[in-house]
Formats: sequence, structure tokens, C-alpha cells
Amino acid sequence: QVQLVESGGGLVQAGGSLRLSCAASGRTFSTYAMGWFRQRPGKEREFAAAISWNGGRTYYAESVKGRFTISRDNAKKMVYLQMNSLKPEDTAVYYCAAGYSYSSGAYYLAASYDYWGQGTQVTVSS
Repeated sequence: QVQLVESGGGLVQAGGSLRLSCAASGRTFSTYAMGWFRQRPGKEREFAAAISWNGGRTYYAESVKGRFTISRDNAKKMVYLQMNSLKPEDTAVYYCAAGYSYSSGAYYLAASYDYWGQGTQVTVSS
């Protein structure tokens, strides 16, 4: 079992930065791949970024590549999403997710993840 709690969301102007954090509990955190998804107003939940269990591989949606950076600290049981050059279209609820075992090509699928946080709101004003 893994419990996830996101924090760090808020209101920021376009071009600004935010750092989201995801605190995990559970002894097996380091064995989970982690992902960040987001749900924009009126849209389906979509993949943003993912990181392998040891941080050796990272994946990004095209819409955030070059602006967002995912990282993790297994000793602290934390996952981060550094978001730079934010745009109004980045406005969404951001969710942290943990997936125990999925094929390397399935990182972008919500169904690949077993546990989810409650989400944190990010609002980017123009």
C-alpha cells in the first residue's frame, strides 16, 4: 500500500515556475514507478511526466517537454515536478500516481498506476 499526498500548487503568472511535491508513505515506495498526471477543466486526465523506480528513466508528454522536470528522492519518499515557463494551458489539477509493475511503454497510461493522490490545483494566469 502506498499513500500519496501532493502539495505545492497555487496561482502563478504565465512564464513563472512552481514545484509540486508528492509525499509517499509505505515501505515499498522505492519499488514503484511514479507519474504526474493532470486534468484540465473540461478535459480527460492526461499524462504529464513519469520516472522509473530508481530515477534512471524519465518520460514527458510533448506538451511539457523542456519545461517540466520530474525527480524523486527514495530516501525521503518524495517525488517532485518542477514546472517552468508555465502557460495558461497548464492550468489543471495535478495528480501524483504510483505504479508497481507495467511495461516500459505503458508509462503514459493512467491504468498503469495503482495508487493516486488527491490532487493539487495549479492555476496559471495570462
